[in-house]
Amino acid sequence: MQKYYAEIFGTFILLFSGAGAIVTNQASQGAVTHVGIALVFGLVVTAVIYAIGEISGAHINPAVTIAFWVSGRFPAKQVIPYIVCQIIGAMVACLILKFLFPDLKNYGMTLPAGSEMQSLVLEGILTWILMFVVLCVSTGAKETGILAGVAIGAVIALEAMFAGPISGASMNPARSLAPALVSQNLTSLWIYIVGPIAGAALAVPSLWLVRNNNSANDSGEE
Repeated sequence: MQKYYAEIFGTFILLFSGAGAIVTNQASQGAVTHVGIALVFGLVVTAVIYAIGEISGAHINPAVTIAFWVSGRFPAKQVIPYIVCQIIGAMVACLILKFLFPDLKNYGMTLPAGSEMQSLVLEGILTWILMFVVLCVSTGAKETGILAGVAIGAVIALEAMFAGPISGASMNPARSLAPALVSQNLTSLWIYIVGPIAGAALAVPSLWLVRNNNSANDSGEE
């Protein structure tokens, strides 16, 4: 249960901070800025990894959990409970944001700026890059390397920085689902479920092409 609570709290912190930055930016007429929002997402992920990485692996993302399972690093019986906990944490965060800022219509939604196909492909590639880095710097399903948090947080920040204006740079189904439900706008939500999951799953065979995944786990390489 400690792992499940950690995923709830970790995903809550991610959404309350990240979606909160988007909400605050709206409420303050752009004071946070796009760059500020990207940095908030990167920094909060870094902090959460160091906080709960040794407890639950700090997945805080259904796509990451699924990819770890595909790679054989995560037990199948824990996939659904992890995803449920992640969605719970995300929903609670967005509901609190709605309580604090009741007059807004967007509580951190990700929406395509161009065509749906453009954002679908972009989300897939962004999540592939993220998951490839996660798999490279993590041990098993644990993100516990000394520099794992910095590497993963940096990838999220840089991807949000350049791709955020186009697709929203979600890379996380729970991160998009909760704001969409709370904002009562499910437009193009499927993009942010299909794209990240497919991209994360494709990172697994990509890693195998680079190195022997099982040997890396057995020898403790990072």
